[in-house]
Amino acid sequence: MSQKPLGPLTLGALGVVFGDIGTSPLYSLQTVFSIEHNTVEPTHQDVYGVISLVFWSITVVVSIKYVAFILRADNDGEGGILALAALLRSKLGSDRHTTAVVLLLGIVGAALFYGDSVITPAISVMSAVEGLEVANPGFASWVLPCSVGILAVLFVVQRFGTEVVGRAFGPVMVCWFVLLAVLGVPHIAQHPEILRSVSPTYAILFGIDRPWVAFVAMGAVVLTITGAEALYADMGHFGARPIRLAWFGLVFPSLLLNYLGQGAMMLHDPSTVANPFFSLAPSWATVPLVVLATLATVIASQAVISGAFSVSRQAVRLGLLPRLTVNHTSREEGGQIYVPAINWLLFGGVLLLVGVFQASARLATAYGLAVTGTLLLTTGLFLLLAHHVWGWATWKLALFAVVIGGAELTFFAANLTKLVTGGWLPLLIAAGVVVVMTTWRTGAKLVTERRVELEGPLTGFIEEVNEHKVRRVPGLAVYPHPTLETTPLALRANTDFNQVLHEHVVILRIVNEDVPHIRHVDRISVDDLGHEDDGIFAVSVRLGFNDDQDIPKALRLAAPQLVESEMKVDVAQARYFLSAITVHRGVRPELPRWRQALFVAMAHNAANRVRVFHLPPDRTVAMGAHVDL
Repeated sequence: MSQKPLGPLTLGALGVVFGDIGTSPLYSLQTVFSIEHNTVEPTHQDVYGVISLVFWSITVVVSIKYVAFILRADNDGEGGILALAALLRSKLGSDRHTTAVVLLLGIVGAALFYGDSVITPAISVMSAVEGLEVANPGFASWVLPCSVGILAVLFVVQRFGTEVVGRAFGPVMVCWFVLLAVLGVPHIAQHPEILRSVSPTYAILFGIDRPWVAFVAMGAVVLTITGAEALYADMGHFGARPIRLAWFGLVFPSLLLNYLGQGAMMLHDPSTVANPFFSLAPSWATVPLVVLATLATVIASQAVISGAFSVSRQAVRLGLLPRLTVNHTSREEGGQIYVPAINWLLFGGVLLLVGVFQASARLATAYGLAVTGTLLLTTGLFLLLAHHVWGWATWKLALFAVVIGGAELTFFAANLTKLVTGGWLPLLIAAGVVVVMTTWRTGAKLVTERRVELEGPLTGFIEEVNEHKVRRVPGLAVYPHPTLETTPLALRANTDFNQVLHEHVVILRIVNEDVPHIRHVDRISVDDLGHEDDGIFAVSVRLGFNDDQDIPKALRLAAPQLVESEMKVDVAQARYFLSAITVHRGVRPELPRWRQALFVAMAHNAANRVRVFHLPPDRTVAMGAHVDL
């Protein structure tokens, strides 16, 4: 976690963490009052009831659940649903059944996050650009091409990183949240009776008098809390205290003032329900407001895209995805990364959504299920943590589950009513991601079992080398390998084929831990695998799921311990031997033929390990064998 002063961290949190939830006023209330099969009307009863639902949804889910409780569940300073699942797995230890359930919940949560990552850029940018229609209805035909152009630029510049652009995020979002408050206050001052809606009685009465309308409206009210997961997912970048300070100091009051202002305006002029946010401003300010709103939505989209990159890297480290090419875009911040494959998959998905739905209001019907599903899964994992690790009393667990879990379950059920009109979309994306992750995890397990059979025990190999007096050649050979129990395929192939062994051999094992980071001083351990004069050593490198898998760097960290072991070689001239396994479809019953084909396709398209491990191409060779599933 960064040790920067509180002020810069709070400003950074404003620029990154709250982009998504901060742009929700653009489309949330518009969606509530425009649901085609609903009858929410701009009457006093409905407006008071909706604003009351909005106020208490933000208060209960964001302020109480996330800011007060979930931010306490940090995994070595990191947050997010995969980090939470990894924390639980590490704490539960030998409870295999519960850890399996936790992993499954983490997979589904990550899958829903990908669905959110596709929908958020599309709906955010389109809702901002649609403000042009308010300024001049003749601009309606420009909304779609302008949205596509902005999104294209957004995804193209990802490869340059967010370091430079990120410096402007904080000030822009400060201006945005101040503007949200400024837009709402005049309308509240003209119609102060809207302040009554902060009483929960109006939400309750709305639900009692018009239960079905209120229930369906909840499916759109949830749009006011989209982005709540970002408070937790980005905790590792800024820390809990700056996020809490930014939320209660600026974001929370600004959002409430804007929503109250929209409600007051709709009571005075019911025609503004067509686009209540842009109707808050005088006509002369519409175009500047569109520009600032577009900047805010780009920032919101950037935060979600960067989050998808981080989730993908965590998934690779947890064995849920094949190796991906990860480019670091900042020398100072390890979390600023670019994953080309994920970037272009997201871009393709976003373009498809924009082309199919063509309006933010229609796209909003697809938004809720991804958000509410993630909320429920996070609550479930948090309750498991509170019960098994923190030892919460039963009454505390029950109160949390009933109040917060009950509200989120209502949100989820309400969004199920939109399943046919668009809610199927995030579920389809999530189902595809779950299939990919579970296929990769199962297939990798099968390949590992087959590979172990081919490799044979390492102790037996070392005994063979000593017994047959294999000829030694000068130099240092490094064999990356996941375990010290078996012989690297490349080592066995090199010895069998060339009948030689390097004078110094290092079997380097990367141990992926269920924590975000491992300190350099705690990463390396060195063991002598043979006799004292054999020159065969094991180097174990412990890495968190946010640490870089740089093998030459790890070797340099291990150099002092190797020297102490009388291994006097220049690690800068080491030769690297990768064990290459070519996977083909087989007859194993654990995976159907179509899933075998999917696994083989992913394995063949996995990132080049030379790049993943930062190996020098001119000193790296691959040797291995074929494996059938």
